[in-house]
Amino acid sequence: MFTSSFVKQTSGSARAYQEACEWLPGGVTANIKYFSPYPIMMEKADGAYVWDIDKNRYIDYNLCYGALVLGHGHPAVNRAIQTVLNQWGTTSFGTPHALEQKMAKHLADLYPGIEKVRYTHSGMEATLLAIRLATAWTGKKKIVKFDGHYHGSFDQVLINVHPSNSVSDAMPVTTSDSYGLSEDIVANTLVLPFNDLDRTAEFLRKHHAEIGAVILEPVQAGYIPPDPEFLKGLREVTREWNMVLIFDEIKTGFRVSLAGAQGYYGVSPDLTTLGKVLGGGFPVGVVGGRKDILDLCSPTRGTDILSMESGNAGEKPLFHSGTHNGHPLTLAAGWATLQLLENQNVYSALEENTLRLRSGMEEILNRHGLNGKTVGVGSIFNLVFTDRPVRQVYDVLNSNRDLRKKLDGFLLEQGIYVKPLNRFSTSVAHTPEIMDETLEQFEKGVLKLIKQEMMV
Repeated sequence: MFTSSFVKQTSGSARAYQEACEWLPGGVTANIKYFSPYPIMMEKADGAYVWDIDKNRYIDYNLCYGALVLGHGHPAVNRAIQTVLNQWGTTSFGTPHALEQKMAKHLADLYPGIEKVRYTHSGMEATLLAIRLATAWTGKKKIVKFDGHYHGSFDQVLINVHPSNSVSDAMPVTTSDSYGLSEDIVANTLVLPFNDLDRTAEFLRKHHAEIGAVILEPVQAGYIPPDPEFLKGLREVTREWNMVLIFDEIKTGFRVSLAGAQGYYGVSPDLTTLGKVLGGGFPVGVVGGRKDILDLCSPTRGTDILSMESGNAGEKPLFHSGTHNGHPLTLAAGWATLQLLENQNVYSALEENTLRLRSGMEEILNRHGLNGKTVGVGSIFNLVFTDRPVRQVYDVLNSNRDLRKKLDGFLLEQGIYVKPLNRFSTSVAHTPEIMDETLEQFEKGVLKLIKQEMMV
């Protein structure tokens, strides 16, 4: 994927990666950080830019996989962190503090489906807790997820993250995506096609006695929009058959809209998971939702497994804990982020700039005879080489992914950073001038791609 000139340009990253492989499995601390032939190692960031260890500068459209909606090192976030350190006198209490309640109330004001909140330390922990709450509430142990949706790296949802096939009219075949999963886990996770209300509703009615929860990314992978009638119909059928509907809004929260996909599409789930943007660059997760469901994890319900106190006979809470849940630095950074996004139409300007960038990319592709389109909502989108509508992950699988990967290599060479084949996220720091710079370099990358393709 890299040209010889870019390999020379990033020789430091290549050497650092080879050394990292001696100490880290695959040379990385998370599989998502890897791409071939080697990931680029960064050493500095500012606003919309990152610099690698070879001193190459990139306009960053990865933004920690969408978490940094204000860009890198925003002064408001830095001030909030310093205030905690200077005035609170600690990095963390390990006890309740006022910002936990303040943020929870604000989330309930913003998100239609949230009445109470429990913090976690990551998005993965949030989806794990949401599923535990849902199956405990209904007393039904099987869950439904959708083909190609990602909800973290724990056993119950490492099913069909990579779609089982590339044909939209075939029912997904339930397939584990990792070694180490038990047969029971696979048997209790059922998989359906996204944006297919007829088959989804029929399946849920047929198996309603077994299914306790339905979890989905309301905007698949953060960029494939749902048919509005699909979300509405799913809400109706899950309510009819006593299934807890979970919206995994870790990608879409504060990016599709300030109220997430549920605010944008007007459909309220029973439980919502949030992360990424909410942490202001720090690890964070949230489960929010109906009071009656969230109260299952209240320690006041009965004897807690970590307590020596006597509780109500025969009662126990749904257990959930974590030393760093509601971490002061995380919530301070997140609070500063939300306050800025809600101030003086900052978010609407972010959306407008994103649409301007998308339109410019499409104009360049079309002008040079390439069938490419941008797909997304709000401040997150992807680039897909196809002339067909993109409604499901199968449409992406059937697009020209090889052409997209080649273009991504040239974009890196031109100083536009996005993980190959991944989505683009924008930030408040991506000013119109930076968008213009992006489009200029994007066109140069497209011209290099065309030249290469003509030589093949």
